[in-house]
Amino acid sequence: MALHPGERGGAGRRGYALNPFYGEADPLGDMTAEPPRHCLPDGPMPPRTAYQFVHDELMLDGNARLNLATFVTTWMEPQAAVLLAECADKNMIDKDEYPRTAELEQRCVAMLADLWHAPDPAAAVGCSTTGSSEACMLAGMALKRRWALANADRHPAAGVRPNLVMGANVQVCWEKFCNFWEVEARQVPLEGDRFHLAPEAAAGLCDENTIGVVTVLGSTFDGSYEPVADVCAALDTLQERTGLDVPVHVDGASGAMVAPFLDEDLVWDFRLPRVSSINTSGHKYGLVYPGVGWALWRDRAALPEELVFRVNYLGGDMPTFALNFSRPGAQVAAQYYTFLRLGREGFKAVQRTTRDVALHLSERIGALGDFRLLTRGDQLPVFAFTTAEGVTNFDVFDVSRRLRERGWLVPAYTFPPNREDLSVLRIVCRNGFSLDLADLLLADLTALLSELRQQSGPLDRPEWQATAFHH
Repeated sequence: MALHPGERGGAGRRGYALNPFYGEADPLGDMTAEPPRHCLPDGPMPPRTAYQFVHDELMLDGNARLNLATFVTTWMEPQAAVLLAECADKNMIDKDEYPRTAELEQRCVAMLADLWHAPDPAAAVGCSTTGSSEACMLAGMALKRRWALANADRHPAAGVRPNLVMGANVQVCWEKFCNFWEVEARQVPLEGDRFHLAPEAAAGLCDENTIGVVTVLGSTFDGSYEPVADVCAALDTLQERTGLDVPVHVDGASGAMVAPFLDEDLVWDFRLPRVSSINTSGHKYGLVYPGVGWALWRDRAALPEELVFRVNYLGGDMPTFALNFSRPGAQVAAQYYTFLRLGREGFKAVQRTTRDVALHLSERIGALGDFRLLTRGDQLPVFAFTTAEGVTNFDVFDVSRRLRERGWLVPAYTFPPNREDLSVLRIVCRNGFSLDLADLLLADLTALLSELRQQSGPLDRPEWQATAFHH
């Protein structure tokens, strides 16, 4: 969550006058009402007035459906919205007070364990989280504790510091984990046209202090899958040569809810013995409003028992593993609804449609001649592109800014080391972003290109706009 410095008004600072029509009983009198922004008002106001005041400010937010930067779900069925409202007051942590919500969580875990080919779905363990960031933190904690238990004879000790190997393209939550839990982040840099983890390079960074390797099934930078099976094979070779047994975590924030339905022959999950844990975001391609994530371990041995707390559940024992304490159960109910509503064939149809839209749009953008595609959207329904060689009148930041004027949020950003020279645009196609909307975006892009081509060169931009995009 963002950190916001407190703002305090000085003595005599005015508030913001209300629309007289907000005052149902006395429009004239309410013309003088001035609710402050940065301190509590002296007294209450009618609920309709408070609602309208907040509602009017929120109109200035962007349209979520036109936000092609975010992976987060921006459309659900009305029935799902009803369920969310009905469960908004249920606290997930009170499992003995809300046993059916806890039961739905366990059913979702079992469904995901089966979907991801756990050797014995009944033996897999998992939990819901507030999103993939918390799920990644939990997975990282489990990796570190497993390593610490296996190396209790020399850790903690001076000079012995655990490390985690990953690509430079990982989501920022992995950098947070390493910072918060005092783990060295060993990142494989990008090289040339390889925009994610290289198996041999990952294995080359591993040593006796490596707690695990993170692979990403669907890079946020360009939508490509990392070669999980090849990484595992490289680590198998490493173990044969050195005896080091390094586990793999799959960050499937997006791809773990796409690949099982569209890429069934791709082996990336618990079918690989070295994969010890997987996370996903229910609120991304799991098709649920934010925020819900899922973390699963292949069996109980992969999650050290000492990390698990136990609470009384219907007179029995309910294990719980979380960073968060109180959080609503609404998104878990919505996830279960979505699983029931769609089933395997329904998910396949939804994800196939989003991929078809991505392929259609990327092909049309590539045909414009002004851009070069880095990816096509044939893995995640996400693709990245940059300006074509020889285009000097504008850059990707100009395109992003001009699209924003038409309501479209399309991010422009530079890649991480060693490809900071590469600046791209990225489009995320989600459920609800239809072929019709894609063609409207293309029409707006085509229209503004005629103007951008007339520029003498790219416009200046603030330095902060040229930083890597981590969403």
